Amino acid sequence: MRALCILMGAVTLGTAQDRAPLTLSMKRAVEIATSAEGNTGIQLSGEALKQAQSRSAQARAALLPNFDGAFSYQDITRNLTAFGIRVSLPVQIPGFQFPTFVGPFSTIDARVSGSQSVFDFSSIRRLQASRLGVSVAKSEIGSTEEQVAGRVARAYLAAVRADTDVETAEANVALSEAVEKQAENQKQAGTGTGIEITRARVQLSNNRQQLLVARNQRRRAHLELLRGIGMRLDTELNLTDNLSYVAVDASTIEEAKARALRERPDYKAQQERETNTRLSASATRMERLPSLSAFGDYGSNGTGFTNSVPTRTYGISVRVPIFDGGRRDARRSETESQYHAEKIRTNDLKEQIELDVRLALDSLNSAEEEVKVAREGLELAENELTQARRRYDAGVAISLEVTDAQTRLERARENQTAALYNHNLARIDLSQAMGTVRQAIQ
Repeated sequence: MRALCILMGAVTLGTAQDRAPLTLSMKRAVEIATSAEGNTGIQLSGEALKQAQSRSAQARAALLPNFDGAFSYQDITRNLTAFGIRVSLPVQIPGFQFPTFVGPFSTIDARVSGSQSVFDFSSIRRLQASRLGVSVAKSEIGSTEEQVAGRVARAYLAAVRADTDVETAEANVALSEAVEKQAENQKQAGTGTGIEITRARVQLSNNRQQLLVARNQRRRAHLELLRGIGMRLDTELNLTDNLSYVAVDASTIEEAKARALRERPDYKAQQERETNTRLSASATRMERLPSLSAFGDYGSNGTGFTNSVPTRTYGISVRVPIFDGGRRDARRSETESQYHAEKIRTNDLKEQIELDVRLALDSLNSAEEEVKVAREGLELAENELTQARRRYDAGVAISLEVTDAQTRLERARENQTAALYNHNLARIDLSQAMGTVRQAIQ
């Protein structure tokens, strides 16, 4: 009974721990998403690397020795006439005729055979291309990690913004309740009217509606973040980071572009992919060259184990391609076209990188100005509301002035949230444009 109670207590404790909110920072979210068991894209990139390594092993096998072992046992009968064997004796022997059907007789053969490519330029080129394919797959993993890190960072920022929107909506509700209470006090003191109370209650109702929308948006943003990091969607989140202003070191377009060309894994992967197709095209062209291989076998054969004798075969083989119906030329044309296509993609990606850097820098500069203006606007709106409520208490202003100031304060709060969000998003965009998202997230 005691053991059962302990077990039930442990299960209850485990369930409570499972339901506990997950405390999550942006850095931790990115680490979870980019782990081997995290985002689906990371898992698929890992499988692509394994496939590239397997293809490289297959290409290497063409240059390594190949050995086979075989044992055969046969019980044979033969019709010699079917083979065109007809024996005529010069002298007829009474009662004897040369047989046309022989057997049954048995043979055994135990043998080891092997072959080795000695000289094959095409296979060597294919091996080089396959090894570069492994390097491409590794760079693709880095590129996928950068992309996943960028998506998760944006999803985290969206979730943080949603949390901030909820906090702002709650603050607006609290402010509206205070204004409503102030209007009621003014009416009880004989200096207010019923329309002022109604106006305050309308504003309170609007703010409560906005709070419901903000909470729904927060749930949606949290679900998107959980999906991005590959965790269960019923997990509760407690985000530790908030929307704050973090200065970014100034850099010119040329500096950012040069760093992007050095750091971005997708550009490295594309360059390696271009080299891979060049080697593949070279391997196809080299199929025209002669190839040299060695072969041999050793074993024992006979009609039985007692009379088997060793036999062997060895030699070299030179293969000279002459004509294959044009298939080789067609493959060469195809691989050369693939190589030119990859060169075009490399140049296009280089131009896209420059565009990404320019757009990210422009967005960052604009976001910096937005933050400054939003901060000033929030300070002014707070001062205006304070003065309007003071004037209303003193009886020198009506509640409409307070409501207008309250509306402008709510808009200023929203502007500050949007400005901070845009600035942090611009930082992520610039880091991704330069291929340094994971380095930038601390």
